[in-house]
Amino acid sequence: MTDFSAAHHEYPHSAPPIVPPAAERQLPAKSQETTPQNPWPLALLAQNMKNYIDKVPQLWVEAQVASLNGRGGNVFIELKDLQEEFSFTLALFGQAGRGLGSDVKVGARVVTLAKPSLWKNGRLSLIGRRIYAVGTGNLHEQLQILREKLAAEGLFADARKKPLPLLPHRVGLITGRDSDAEKDVIRNASLRWPGVQFEVRNVKVQGEGSASEVMAALSELDAHPEVDVIVIARGGGSFEDLLSFSDEALVRAVAAAQTPVVSAIGHEADSPILDAVADVRASTPTDAGKRIVPDVAEELAVIREARARADRAVLGYLNYQKQYIRQLHERPVLTQPETDLGWRSEDIFRLRERAARSVEYRVARERDAISHTIARVRALSPMETLKRGYTIVQRADGELVRDATTLSAHDKLTMRAAVGGAEVSVVKTYDSNLDL
Repeated sequence: MTDFSAAHHEYPHSAPPIVPPAAERQLPAKSQETTPQNPWPLALLAQNMKNYIDKVPQLWVEAQVASLNGRGGNVFIELKDLQEEFSFTLALFGQAGRGLGSDVKVGARVVTLAKPSLWKNGRLSLIGRRIYAVGTGNLHEQLQILREKLAAEGLFADARKKPLPLLPHRVGLITGRDSDAEKDVIRNASLRWPGVQFEVRNVKVQGEGSASEVMAALSELDAHPEVDVIVIARGGGSFEDLLSFSDEALVRAVAAAQTPVVSAIGHEADSPILDAVADVRASTPTDAGKRIVPDVAEELAVIREARARADRAVLGYLNYQKQYIRQLHERPVLTQPETDLGWRSEDIFRLRERAARSVEYRVARERDAISHTIARVRALSPMETLKRGYTIVQRADGELVRDATTLSAHDKLTMRAAVGGAEVSVVKTYDSNLDL
């Protein structure tokens, strides 16, 4: 077997080694025999590594599908370890690719029969023979049905989501014990607002019983009088690791919480249902730390700008009023007030003359009107009639005599003329119309 252990050959730094072309040298058979003067060509290293890897038999591998390209032919799947940050490309050629099941999809937990292979580009990959989705069965379909059910009930509606407080008095944090998610939320929130306080509840964030622990912590923090916002945080994970955050009871508990809830699960490939029902979804715990509190530097900048605007507004108003007062001082009514009084005095004199003329004119008109009225009254007076030669004849009882035929001989009458009167006696009456 070829030995690939590191060779410990050194050469002086004062001068580079002299290396003849590979065709002119007897190449070492083993890696430990290489020297600066007689190294392996890169292609020989790759070939020896390929020969070594080709001796590894095919084996069954468990992983999670991170991405999938192509179906019905050559298929390339990016496999990700369920726990660690390791990934390999799985290639399915020909029949292996055409036989790919519909349940093999992004996020699915799979097992595959594969053999390691080193490609010419130096990338280590897996050549798959068979691949199966395991562990989840039709779990994706079940979660989709649950998601549609909750959406139909209105649990995902924006109208029911509560806004985050501008500056929470205390932040409730539900996360795993000593987790990076806890550190990320606290560190980033403290950087933005150093005075932020946390009420932390450490719970199981995956596996059996984790949903119940998260619900209990949620209930406790929701009842806490000083907690203004609750963050549920986890730093990502496989599809199965995040199943607890799609638990129906937990989702309904979050929807019923009186305190705003921020979901910070940090998984983009398969977003748990908790993300949809939470009042705010943060892409990562770091993002959650930035969302729950304002940036003190930004707020101070806003305050400074507001104060500057207020100063400008007050100074501008004062300057305007000073200018207005200056203009008032410069007006003639203040600089030469006697001029305006002279104008007013002349106006008053003219008005008095107009009033006197108006009164005199009106008195004259009324005097004429009275004279005309007196003349008309006098013209209608009985005395004026008597002056024209008429007399008034009355009986002894004072009744006016209008019909002479009603008189009898020897009746005593009183006759009144324009000047004086007389007592008369009727001598004779007669019915005669005088032509007057």
